[in-house]
Amino acid sequence: MNWRDMPSLSALRAFHAYAESGSMPRAGATLSVSHAAISQQIRNLENFLNVPLLDRTARQAQLTDEGLALAKVLSGSFEAISAQVTQMTTKDAERPLVVSTTPSFAANWLVPRLAEFRVKHPEVNVVIDANPDMSALGPTGADLAIRFGQGEWDGLDAQLLVQTRRFAVASPAFICDDCPTSPADLARFPILQEVGTSESSLWLAKHGVCDAGQGGVTVLPGNLTLDAARMGQGIAVTAGVWVQADIDSGRLLKLFEDEEDFGYYIVTRAGVHRASLKAFRKWLRSQI
Repeated sequence: MNWRDMPSLSALRAFHAYAESGSMPRAGATLSVSHAAISQQIRNLENFLNVPLLDRTARQAQLTDEGLALAKVLSGSFEAISAQVTQMTTKDAERPLVVSTTPSFAANWLVPRLAEFRVKHPEVNVVIDANPDMSALGPTGADLAIRFGQGEWDGLDAQLLVQTRRFAVASPAFICDDCPTSPADLARFPILQEVGTSESSLWLAKHGVCDAGQGGVTVLPGNLTLDAARMGQGIAVTAGVWVQADIDSGRLLKLFEDEEDFGYYIVTRAGVHRASLKAFRKWLRSQI
């Protein structure tokens, strides 16, 4: 299509609004412009086409034969566009918003706050995919992810939500007088490990505690790992923000911590986002 041979969409819309409503004031109200603006757009369209679309000899302007023909084509075209837009936006509204995050983050931060989002946006259905594996972002996967790291994911937009370091913690009663003096010493203790890839995995690997020796490993869902640590069943490595209150109260003992800051990041694909995703991301940012 040669767009240079086409009149402006604004002029076509103005003419269609007039043909549909039958008056300049009503057409202007439909498009939220003055009736003079509608009249000018129609004159611009007539000048472009070199064809009169309105017979202005009578008190009330009437569509010419050419105007009637164009109005018929425009009516069908705009109705088809409207139907397609409605289908696309309705389909989007019905699809739930899928949020991928780790079990630890879901249990300790997201779920306790989620009621606030539900009150503000009852029209948005939310699915929390609390999975330690990083789900792909896209139309067939998650809409948004909350990931632990340092904000470096190629091709994705990331914004810091919660900054924290990782702590190795245990119950004082579990440690007693046998306190490890280095992270490598943890290999002789029972390790409480979250299922799959988690906040603790890289830390344990960095310090050579991937395969604990005589201590053994107990693998648990993220929301149970800290409960087990509080009950004195082993040593857990987790985000410091989840256990700071336990440390302050003496319920847990901080053994080691990161030298670098990490955090939970709001991660999305670049580009255009649907309304429900925009609303959820805006709400998350309001929590920072």
